[in-house]
Amino acid sequence: MQHHGEYKVVGGKLVVVDLVSEQGIITHASVNGDFFLEPDEALDDLNRALVGLPTSATHSAIREAVTSGLREGAVMFGFDAEAIARVTRRALGHATSWTDHDWEVLPPQIIPVAEQPALDEILTRQVAAGKRKPTLRFWDWDQSAVIIGSFQSLANEVDMEQANAHGLRVLRRISGGGAMFMEAGNCITYALYTPDSLVDGMSFADSYPYLDAWVMQALAELGISAHYKPLNDIATDAGKIGGAAQKRLANGGLLHHVTMSYDIDAQKMSQVLRIGREKLSDKGIASAVKRVDPLKSQTQRSRSEIIDTMVRTFIERTGATVATLDEETRQEARELAASKFLTDKWTARVP
Repeated sequence: MQHHGEYKVVGGKLVVVDLVSEQGIITHASVNGDFFLEPDEALDDLNRALVGLPTSATHSAIREAVTSGLREGAVMFGFDAEAIARVTRRALGHATSWTDHDWEVLPPQIIPVAEQPALDEILTRQVAAGKRKPTLRFWDWDQSAVIIGSFQSLANEVDMEQANAHGLRVLRRISGGGAMFMEAGNCITYALYTPDSLVDGMSFADSYPYLDAWVMQALAELGISAHYKPLNDIATDAGKIGGAAQKRLANGGLLHHVTMSYDIDAQKMSQVLRIGREKLSDKGIASAVKRVDPLKSQTQRSRSEIIDTMVRTFIERTGATVATLDEETRQEARELAASKFLTDKWTARVP
């Protein structure tokens, strides 16, 4: 059998691999692309490293074979052993690229805020089960809330007296990461639901910029030069504009979501969230108010215009089609919100 795979390294070069396999073993390999490699003879090392591997080889097994097979002193520019493992897994059908999937987009639709994390869980499971196409969904809501990460302590993260005084509902989501301060219209939140084959072999750190390359393009069109600040902050020279979080389910589903500040009330946020000095210690600042710089001030564009640009960019890059949420899924989200996300047992599971 012949196999072909391609992978563009984020911030790097295109890596291509052409393979031949017989009875589950790679018998011929050709690694190629627009990368740089010294010395020339090291290309033979890369090809030899792949020959003899089973077509079921894991990402780590391929990476280790490449690393151990490369001659001493060889230097790879614009790619690495991780990239070769990823493109090999793609060629063999274990990993996928954006273009391997038929994408849908769910534009903003005002939905009760307690149903938003419920929908994230449900839609991720639906995609993993093959009941729904991989999907990008934009949240929209009309009730103020704080949504904390799966592993955050409720007492340590939220001043409940202040939250109640400001009429904020406090919820917990299934993904890790930090708290999301969400008043109606003050931020832009989107979620990707995809098979985890899209990030096969990727660490969380590598997958964040890979999954958000499309939004970086959209922001660039809006005049914003954004970048990832490890691990999961999206920032510009003016300050932080957002943060990402993920959840990888055992059934093969991946939830990746991002919240970006649009017109956030940083003073109110600092009253409600207990953002301590330890969290800010590596940010070079003493106040969360100074840390966040909203999209509104950086673009002078409306929130809807920014979201429209993001939707258009995603569609142009992936060929996605616009879809709507079905009532059955909406009802399932209502039920899950009531049985899980609105309960003290879940919200205070880390007290």
